[in-house]
Amino acid sequence: MIFSQQPDISIILPTFNRARQISTAIDSVITQTFSSWELIIVDDGSTDNTCSLVSDYIAIDDRIRYMKHSNRLPAMSRNAGIQAAMGRYITFLDSDDYYLEDHLLSRFGMMEKNPSTDLLAGGFTGDNDIYVRDCRNMEKLIHISQCILCGTFFGKRSLFIEMEGFKPVDYAEDAEFWERASSRYRIIRITEPATYVYQRANDSITRNR
Repeated sequence: MIFSQQPDISIILPTFNRARQISTAIDSVITQTFSSWELIIVDDGSTDNTCSLVSDYIAIDDRIRYMKHSNRLPAMSRNAGIQAAMGRYITFLDSDDYYLEDHLLSRFGMMEKNPSTDLLAGGFTGDNDIYVRDCRNMEKLIHISQCILCGTFFGKRSLFIEMEGFKPVDYAEDAEFWERASSRYRIIRITEPATYVYQRANDSITRNR
């Protein structure tokens, strides 16, 4: 497929056997008030009907692309999406989450108004009673509001390329990436607007650790 125009934003959506949830995520991208995007769905070896479901979306919206590889886990799937991305900015969406309609517009506006900023994270809502393992101390539980969520990352494509993407760590690759980026780039953590909706599927890594 040849794009007639470079999109402003590349959205990378890794997924694995989430056919039941992924439609909500995709629909939330299609209904964004900001339209200059591409959605790169990276299928990490699903054995359900994810492929046929996504094919239906591709047939009606040429901003959606689909990639599939053998099971390599989320970090490597995100890296595959980064390599394929053509947007000036890169962001993410987990297949069990979704965006509110002004999510992309709000993040794009922040970056354009503050060109010295390289990476944003934060601004999510959802279940307020979630506790997860602290990546620095796995015996400790912390509230989800204290965490860095990869889905909320929104940054310059050059940053993700120069950092060579995410490391294949066992847990909290988003926190590891954020710490590495903090030593080299201007990064900002935000709380508002809370336009990324975090939902935790039954097979979520944070639920099962």
